[in-house]
Amino acid sequence: MADRLSFWHNAFATAPTRPETLATPAWYRDELTVRLDNCSGHSLALQEWILLDEYVASPDCAIYGEGFQMLAQTGGCWGAPEAIGRCPDASVYRITSDQGYHTVHNLLMFKQGSEWTLLAFVACERFGGEFRLYPDGRLQVVMRTEGLELAAGAHWCSEPLVILQGDEKASLLASLARHIQEHHPALPVTSRPTGWCSWYHYYADVTASDIQENVQQLASRYPQLRYVQIDDGYQKAMGDWLIPSERFAGGLMPLLDDIRSRGALPALWVAPFIAEPGSEIFRQHPDWFVKCADGQPLAAEMVTYGGWRCTPWYVLDATHPEVQQHLTSLFSTLRHDFGITYFKLDANFWGAIHGGCFHDRQATRIEAYRRGMQAIIAGVGEEAFLLGCNAPIWPSLGLVHGMRVGDDIERSGHRIRQVAREIFSRSWQAERLWQLDPDCLCLRDLSWQHASAADYQFHMATLLACGGMVLSGDRLADLDMQQSAWLTLLTQMAEQRVPAATFNADLSHGELQWGEQTLHFFFNWHDTQIQQISLPEGGTLLLSAQSAPAQYALLPGCALVVSYPLD
Repeated sequence: MADRLSFWHNAFATAPTRPETLATPAWYRDELTVRLDNCSGHSLALQEWILLDEYVASPDCAIYGEGFQMLAQTGGCWGAPEAIGRCPDASVYRITSDQGYHTVHNLLMFKQGSEWTLLAFVACERFGGEFRLYPDGRLQVVMRTEGLELAAGAHWCSEPLVILQGDEKASLLASLARHIQEHHPALPVTSRPTGWCSWYHYYADVTASDIQENVQQLASRYPQLRYVQIDDGYQKAMGDWLIPSERFAGGLMPLLDDIRSRGALPALWVAPFIAEPGSEIFRQHPDWFVKCADGQPLAAEMVTYGGWRCTPWYVLDATHPEVQQHLTSLFSTLRHDFGITYFKLDANFWGAIHGGCFHDRQATRIEAYRRGMQAIIAGVGEEAFLLGCNAPIWPSLGLVHGMRVGDDIERSGHRIRQVAREIFSRSWQAERLWQLDPDCLCLRDLSWQHASAADYQFHMATLLACGGMVLSGDRLADLDMQQSAWLTLLTQMAEQRVPAATFNADLSHGELQWGEQTLHFFFNWHDTQIQQISLPEGGTLLLSAQSAPAQYALLPGCALVVSYPLD
């Protein structure tokens, strides 16, 4: 291992630079920071800065790579990367060009023989870190500097990079979390949130009466659920978060009072960085928005994925002092006047949009986003919970209490298994970087979404194993006795902050300790292959409360949870 670490030290020491610049690496413990000096007599505009360019891996080695935003992750092997998420950074979000290589962001792991190598940027204050994987095993480590000018005689410092090696992937990720915590301490939380969310049954057609019906159900049948999350659909327009839609004609205040009177707490969905063209904020303050080169507001779809409804989206420029004041004022009003203590912040990626012009021409997209989030934090104060969703993952470090780590759930076997892979690839972050949000528990079909009993059991097992928050996404009145029992079980685990399961390499088996029992999780990810499992005596099938047989044939696309008394 010492020889391998010496390789990395030498590789960064000899990395190529432009003739006008001087790169100086400095190591402190396992962390590397590189200083880049402009030695010329004029300023240099740099889109990127290459920290390393070396052949480091074989094309067939297994890999895992993070995405810039929530919906992107990479698996497969070095020579043939595979998207885990539905919306890759390069193709759907157009963040990188990826011509002849594949880009992962901020975290790369690869395995050669029995040893894993982990490279990760452990801070994200100004620049985004990228790893370019070429099919022949070549790696470039890049700081994305976005065309900023490095003045003559001035210097930049890279974000710190850690390099770890070992046989145990989970141990390496735990060590990475400790490094990140030194740069971005996790925001403190007193409990893991539980509750109900309006989106996955009503979507944007939700009404005030829908909320009231479910509040009554929650109070009578599920008093252990803490929050009632009013999701997208209550507002008149994207961007106008204090102006209710016609379906909430009485405004939010009476509804929020009703929620509190029944023993629950109100939570609110807000997409703080975006606005639609017809919104009052866009009409009244076009100067507040990220611009095109011609000075006109930039429609997001011109440079990236444009959004899922009420498009085109325009993006508030959080480098603008008046935008920062607006965000602080908005969230102060929602927190102190409306009494809301939980905010689901959605579409956060767009706060770090690329390809536009900021009010502060020296700011990166990372800085723009972080300034906006800090303005929100200033508004809500200390006694509130902020959940990041559709967010830039690394730029959010230290700025949210919870983080959505997978795609929106749908009632279909394919989406349930896709989301499970995304969640398990990020479950090491739970209780270390933030509270993990695996999205809602959805156990009932809709007219246009259908899943089998086995699919729902797979979904339930995923949420049991991930160590995350628990919000129900069904109409509560529709839940039968078994579904209610599953929701209660998950809520108990959340209340006790049961950790995430530790999995083997192919995510087929995981285990965790909960009180006086050990839970074993088995997932069959295959489409056609039956998985034969041998089980020790004394187990109970947790999701059906039957004794576990000695041999179990796990069908394709199915999951199994077995509980054993702790020895």
